[in-house]
Amino acid sequence: MIAKEIQIILTENLIEMKKIATIMVLMALAVPSLLAQEVETKEDRHQEQIEEQEQIQEQMQEQQEQMQEQQEQMQEQQEQMQEQQERENQQQRERQAQKRQYQRHPSEIRTLFDPRAGHGGYGAISIGYTQIDGRDAILMGGRGEWIVGHGFGLGVGGYGFVNDPVYNPVDELNYSLAGGYGGLVMEPIIMGWFPVHISLPIMIGAGGVANTSYSADWYDPYEYWDGYLEDATVFFVAEAGVELEFNLVRFLRLSLFGTYRYTTDIIMENTAEDALRGWNMGMTFKFGSF
Repeated sequence: MIAKEIQIILTENLIEMKKIATIMVLMALAVPSLLAQEVETKEDRHQEQIEEQEQIQEQMQEQQEQMQEQQEQMQEQQEQMQEQQERENQQQRERQAQKRQYQRHPSEIRTLFDPRAGHGGYGAISIGYTQIDGRDAILMGGRGEWIVGHGFGLGVGGYGFVNDPVYNPVDELNYSLAGGYGGLVMEPIIMGWFPVHISLPIMIGAGGVANTSYSADWYDPYEYWDGYLEDATVFFVAEAGVELEFNLVRFLRLSLFGTYRYTTDIIMENTAEDALRGWNMGMTFKFGSF
């Protein structure tokens, strides 16, 4: 009996040992595969880490390139700002130098033709009404002036005139005085920068006048056929007056004028010595830089 129990116990131990051996064999077989899987997992993780690092490096490189571009743009902007600042400084220095150049000392004498006063000029056309030898007449002309200091004009001008004809039934002729005059023009301009202001033009010169006659039909005294020069003479003239000026735009002024014309005696037959003396009125259009 004892031997049989011992045999049973040994048999059971043997079975347990076989189980243990089987388990150990299985474990021995499973360990390499587990190790291989772990190695593969580690390699995959390592590869992923490498890829992540590469992506991070690429992103950092892109950020660095962007920052470099921004720095270059900022540098260009700074250079442009410096150039602009230099130009502004240069302009300011030039303005200061010009200002010093045109700056007057309190004790300095100011002259009419001072180059620092500013200059301009204009051309003008005029049309007006006057009386010649007691008859209505039309007056047309023009002048050109150089303006000094925005307050004084100096130039030349001239006017032409013709009066209404008078019919003489004895010789069936129409008689009319026609002529013109011109000379040096001086024009003080008072507060010309105001929209409405005045000027005082003065003309000194000479001219000529002729007494002309025209043959005409009795029933139509303005239908002329033949003209004749009856007499002519020359004279000296001085004309002065006042103009009320309106600054319409920067380059255009309109003035309404009234002047008095004084001449030397007119030596012609059938003509009064003061035939050309009298008042003028009209308007003038001035074009230029004032």
